[in-house]
Amino acid sequence: MPPTPALEFDSVTKEYRTFFRNESVRALENFSLRVEPGEIFGFLGPNGAGKTTAIHIAIGLMFPSSGGGRMLGSPFGNAAARRKVGFLSENVALYHRRAGKLLRFYGELNGMRDPELRRRTQEMLRQVQLEDAAARNAGKFSRGMLQRLGIAQALINDPDLVILDEPTSALDPIGRVQVREMMLRARRAGKTVFLSSHLLSEVEQICDRIAIVIRGRVARVGTIKELLESQDRFVITARGIDALMFEGAQQNGYIRITVPALKQRATIEKIWLAGGEVMAVNPIRQTLEDLFVELAHKN
Repeated sequence: MPPTPALEFDSVTKEYRTFFRNESVRALENFSLRVEPGEIFGFLGPNGAGKTTAIHIAIGLMFPSSGGGRMLGSPFGNAAARRKVGFLSENVALYHRRAGKLLRFYGELNGMRDPELRRRTQEMLRQVQLEDAAARNAGKFSRGMLQRLGIAQALINDPDLVILDEPTSALDPIGRVQVREMMLRARRAGKTVFLSSHLLSEVEQICDRIAIVIRGRVARVGTIKELLESQDRFVITARGIDALMFEGAQQNGYIRITVPALKQRATIEKIWLAGGEVMAVNPIRQTLEDLFVELAHKN
């Protein structure tokens, strides 16, 4: 049997009704997605695509208009399952309490007790580099410090599933690297990380799979390689031929010829007939930004 998904949406539709005009706005439409255990899953989409709505439905902050899903094997909103989940919202808002006591508070909400809670609190403060600020009131923190404390509260209960909505938005480059390392550590420990982010380079570096959401629907889902390698056009690298016979870029005795898929075989045969040698044939690889913009404009 296949493993139980860490997170699964099954034909979820969510409609909001406007207060003044009594009109409906559809944030999600027949939205289906499966996140496997032990992977870092990237969740991408332009503003207003429905990403935050999907996350809030999964953790039980709102209910779908139709459809449903499961999180860690339990229906969305299940209290016992939520204790195994860590969540960081896009806009971090924490109680105005001392940072150390605040982390203990969130751990207690998840059923943690000493001595494990004490050990875990100290460990998380150290990981987000807030040990020296443990006695300071979080209400006095800078935005970057507040973001790091928010990440610590999402991980305090050593969750099986971590849902992070723009976790590095307020962090400097060093902080982003540290958060990236924390996500990779979580994956090595068998945890699942669900990452919603607008930082495409970050997603491309660490995610095993990604989904791109456009207007409440999943427009594309797959591994980075599957999504970015086009099968429509190829680059043929050859040598030992007259460059005038082919349109391509020359460098160090090699020529790189870009052809559509339907002309790939004919171009290779032409190179052979001209006495040349084919060194490589590779599909053209888009950037994640190219794919993102293409889908946003197409749908």
